[in-house]
Amino acid sequence: MTGNLAHLTLAFGLLGNVVSFMVFLAPIPTFYKVYKSKSTQGFQSAPYVVGLFSAMLWIYYALLKTNVLLLITINSVGCFIETFYICFFLFYAPKKARMESLKLIVLLVVVGFGLIVVLTQFFASGAARGVIVGWICLVFSLCVFVAPLGVLRQVIKTKSVEYMPILLSVALTLSAVMWFFYGLLLGDFNIAVPNVLGFTFGIIQIILYFVYKKKKPVLVSTFDGKICEMEEQRFPEINDHKSIDVEKLNKSKDVSHCMAAKPQMIPNCTIEVSS
Repeated sequence: MTGNLAHLTLAFGLLGNVVSFMVFLAPIPTFYKVYKSKSTQGFQSAPYVVGLFSAMLWIYYALLKTNVLLLITINSVGCFIETFYICFFLFYAPKKARMESLKLIVLLVVVGFGLIVVLTQFFASGAARGVIVGWICLVFSLCVFVAPLGVLRQVIKTKSVEYMPILLSVALTLSAVMWFFYGLLLGDFNIAVPNVLGFTFGIIQIILYFVYKKKKPVLVSTFDGKICEMEEQRFPEINDHKSIDVEKLNKSKDVSHCMAAKPQMIPNCTIEVSS
């Protein structure tokens, strides 16, 4: 029976490694968009910084334990991939986003992780050190699952899932299932507990994705290179050769600074500029 349990634990651990590797690769389409546009657009670096910090913590935790080698393998790979993502983001990010990302990196990766290692090494010993680090890992694992939820507000506001990493959400959900059973079979609740919420958060993101999947905003180009997002239903039907008072349009917050629209949205329109 013990042998069967060990094999089952190993199986879930290996599956957890495979699915977690998929999690780390899930943002590739996002970074391909960044590469093509040469801009980070509305994407954020927080999920990748938190992911790097969490991977470092789990490696530290695994080094303090004796039976979680599979945590070391996957999180070592995770550290490398997350570092690549962050460097890629910093290269294409505008100055403000770059500075915010660097502050977060210093706060979590340098100061946060450094303090955890120093304090646990000097003020804790033996099993107590592993318990403390385990609780810290539990808390920040929740942060990894919660971090992608930051885009939910943007999805609801714009009614667009363009910036919602759905592949990451699906992969995180599957990963949560595998690591939950791995931790449960090991009797390590620091591994099992956060994955319960991880599964819950993943399901919420997937549901929200399908709710707003077909609700795309209308993009309107402007003369100064800006993009204004407007929903099609905000434009009443306009007959041919009807004119639009630009000053009236400018009173609307959503269409401020917009001086042109796509032909299919306002057909055969002339624009009268009031002096």
